[in-house]
Amino acid sequence: MGPLLGIKVIEFAGLGPAPFCTMMLADMGAEVVRIDRKAADPGGPPGLFDPKLDILNRARRPVALDLKRLEAVEAALKLIESADILIEGFRPGVLERLGLGPEVCLKRNPRLVYGRMTGWGQYGPLAHAAGHDINYIALTGALHAIGCREGAPVANLVGDFGGGAMLLAFGVLCALTDARTSGHGKWWMRR
Repeated sequence: MGPLLGIKVIEFAGLGPAPFCTMMLADMGAEVVRIDRKAADPGGPPGLFDPKLDILNRARRPVALDLKRLEAVEAALKLIESADILIEGFRPGVLERLGLGPEVCLKRNPRLVYGRMTGWGQYGPLAHAAGHDINYIALTGALHAIGCREGAPVANLVGDFGGGAMLLAFGVLCALTDARTSGHGKWWMRR
């Protein structure tokens, strides 16, 4: 139930703002299918990033695919064909190298809204560097005002969640409204 009932979202599993964005969309009724990395060894104790233990993964239907295999890429594209929104948060070029970049996906589904969250943008000197909330808010000076003087800073709340995920959710929903009117999808990027 919710205002986004009937909206189908494909999420490529990651960290930070992308899963927070899709969690919000799912909380509002969207159907979210999360494409997880297929583990080489599914056995063993749950790790720190076990998707079953991460609250940001609630309300998702997980699908594990090894995207380095051609048949898995084709399976992902089959899911994308019927999606309204795709959300990913990798460094620039990662999904393009796998055959799942915006051009390929929009060719398979011209009405798709392809939402991309990158740390430092698509271009420029830091585009391929890892980006984290604490880095962004430290550079802006916002980190100084967060947390207790004696304790560690609080991360993920401002840059990843408040800035990144919220603006990504707003942007893809605006682009979806436009795509439904125009019939043409968009590649929408935050950061």
